[in-house]
Amino acid sequence: MNVKIYHNPKCTKSRETLKLLEARGIDPVVVEYLKHPLTKSEIENLLVLLNMAPRELLRTKEDDYKKLGLDNPAVTDKMIIAALTKHPKLLERPIVVAGRKAVIGRPPENVLSLLK
Repeated sequence: MNVKIYHNPKCTKSRETLKLLEARGIDPVVVEYLKHPLTKSEIENLLVLLNMAPRELLRTKEDDYKKLGLDNPAVTDKMIIAALTKHPKLLERPIVVAGRKAVIGRPPENVLSLLK
């Protein structure tokens, strides 16, 4: 099974999710999205796999969330996706993709549903 994790090594939940995958014998492709920000099309693809709206991928406690005015309900999906490409730390994490499915590893045990 091909598994990919969008990972922030400084994030406890991201590290726990990676350990959980490795404990199950899975060697995922690790994408450090802070070093290699996602493109618009990559984010759009993740949204489809996650079955989520762009606003659901935002980390609302990040300083940039309020600074950029993303708490305003008038901000469009297109604007949110653009913000995620320019400010990758706003992306909820970790995201694990297996095949044509994806989940956010909060809590890390969420990824177990992908491994069935």
